[in-house]
Amino acid sequence: MASNDPISGQHPLAVLIDADNTTPSKIGGLLAEIAKYGVASVKRIYGDWTKPNLGGWKDELLNHSIQPVQQFAYTKGKNATDIAMIIDAMDLLYTQRFRGFCLVTSDSDFTPLAARIREQGLIVYGFGEEKTPAPFRNACDKFVFLHLLETPDDDDGAAPPERKSTKELRQDGKLIRLVDDAIASSSDDSDWATLSHVGQYMNKQSPEFDPRNYGYGKLSALIDAIGLYETDRSRGNHPAIRRKARK
Repeated sequence: MASNDPISGQHPLAVLIDADNTTPSKIGGLLAEIAKYGVASVKRIYGDWTKPNLGGWKDELLNHSIQPVQQFAYTKGKNATDIAMIIDAMDLLYTQRFRGFCLVTSDSDFTPLAARIREQGLIVYGFGEEKTPAPFRNACDKFVFLHLLETPDDDDGAAPPERKSTKELRQDGKLIRLVDDAIASSSDDSDWATLSHVGQYMNKQSPEFDPRNYGYGKLSALIDAIGLYETDRSRGNHPAIRRKARK
């Protein structure tokens, strides 16, 4: 069975997209992000394609070989799209072909699905807007906000987060506690903790944690910007960090 550590590699992933909760302009950045975690062996998007508000998806589906799944809204007030997506996810889960699932939605209705997939030992990557309820974000191994996946072709006017200053980062008590706890949990006898282990711990404790939320492309750059930690880069591909001695 797969472990629950969000890792990169060539592992097969099932990508299931709720068209009502995602915009076509995000799809290029989304698939580029998913490629960091594995291979999108299945790419399906769910919606009522008879509705005019989904018309903008046509070219993107062709360009990225995404299979549209038609689901009529048989009853007003009932989200038949969600039900179809959940049924498909369970069918794919039981094939045992995948290392993980990518659920692209901002809907908390998918929280039980994410939890069920993880019970089977698979990794769940969630993608959604900032309005995504905390229960769904926390049910994923890793959650990425869609606004972090902007590409030059995006036309929705959204801007990536501004880079926070050292002062702002140090005033973020939640962030500092998260880094400190990660170091304490991962450190050796000399208080050094491998940066990769720190990052894994932070994602486990806070699935939506992402250096890009603070305007930094990598965890190492964010750690350096905080200025409270020293980094040992003599270990080559496995740099380590620890808290600076308090003066």
